[in-house]
Amino acid sequence: MNTLELEYEHDFHNWINQHIALLKARKLSELDIEHLIEELEGMANRDRNELVSHLVILIAHLLKWQYQFKQFVEAWQHASEYAAKSWQYTIIEQRYRVKDQLENSPHLQKYLSEAVAKAYPKAVSLAVKETGLVIKTFPQECPYLIEQLLEDDFYPTPE
Repeated sequence: MNTLELEYEHDFHNWINQHIALLKARKLSELDIEHLIEELEGMANRDRNELVSHLVILIAHLLKWQYQFKQFVEAWQHASEYAAKSWQYTIIEQRYRVKDQLENSPHLQKYLSEAVAKAYPKAVSLAVKETGLVIKTFPQECPYLIEQLLEDDFYPTPE
């Protein structure tokens, strides 16, 4: 095991700084290639997983807005404004996070459709757990277009 491989195990931050210096100096033969590949793959997966995570929360709240809001209002007349604002703030926050992530990592744009498809079943599961509604309440596929998910003023019509 060479010095950089040992450094990877003991001081990851220093390992990164050493690799930045090696890359800037174009000393490619000195790189710890195996760990560098592993870290780059991990970074790509983290970006995708983070995008899916934000979409899960966003879609779950849109589903709650669409499928539970009327029930909630009828059951809790006085709390309906609070619930609407709380859900709305979460929707706004997740939209900001998704948009920021797409702006900071434009390569994720081409992964967006796949991310929505991956997020949707998790969003339904979350909505089922949070609302107590049966899973059949929700569509099998995401009912929202990507443009709607990212549109600041889009809120589905409560059913």
